Amino acid sequence: MITFPNESQEYRAAREILLQKEIELRRAMEDVAVARRALPPGGLVPEDYVFDGLGPDGKPARIKLSELFSPGKDTLIVYSMMFPRHPQETRDVATSGGTAKLARADQPCPSCTALLDQFDGAIGHLEAAGFNFAVVGKTALENLITLGRDRGWTNMRLLSSAGNRFKRDYHAEADDGAQLPMLSVFHRDADGIRHFWSSELGFAPTEPGQDPRAVGTCEPLWNLMDFTPEGRPDWDEQLQYAGACCH
Repeated sequence: MITFPNESQEYRAAREILLQKEIELRRAMEDVAVARRALPPGGLVPEDYVFDGLGPDGKPARIKLSELFSPGKDTLIVYSMMFPRHPQETRDVATSGGTAKLARADQPCPSCTALLDQFDGAIGHLEAAGFNFAVVGKTALENLITLGRDRGWTNMRLLSSAGNRFKRDYHAEADDGAQLPMLSVFHRDADGIRHFWSSELGFAPTEPGQDPRAVGTCEPLWNLMDFTPEGRPDWDEQLQYAGACCH
């Protein structure tokens, strides 16, 4: 047992009880991860989707799903962002940068954007560990590139699915065309490319007073708030903040 300066016996006793719950949570998270890894083979992708992206020369190119797998790296993680934003989104739009030139309905989801702000710095580590990663939006490629420039993203591969059914087929687009967030994993084996897992928790009933937290275990922002006495505030991410040093 460790202690910190000037803490009370009451604090230490409560903290030891909480520590046991944290240990139980760690075990439960690993149990879920083990069960996820043990999933039987998922369905083969119905087609080799073609996206608009930037080629090795930095110029616009048509890129197949199969080309997103680097040699020796058989797993691809795809985040399907809401770009354009959901029709019912009411948060403020970007008012500076190239993205500000887009109409309200055509601007990106603030929450997806904030999540990708956090992901961008991890991509180099993720790729070094043997994984592929890409971001897919239904907007035009030039809008994705502009957003990336506005946000300072330098590591993520940005792809437009404006010309294919990828997002519709993998439940990142509703029947009415509204965009939905989805984190999906694909794995390449001898038979082709298979869907391995997607964040279906976003479609499950939520707990009272909570949002779906579909990718909540891998998002630093909200998890950091959980370590504080205030907890998660009644607050939402924005594309820009008054007086902020960036974005």
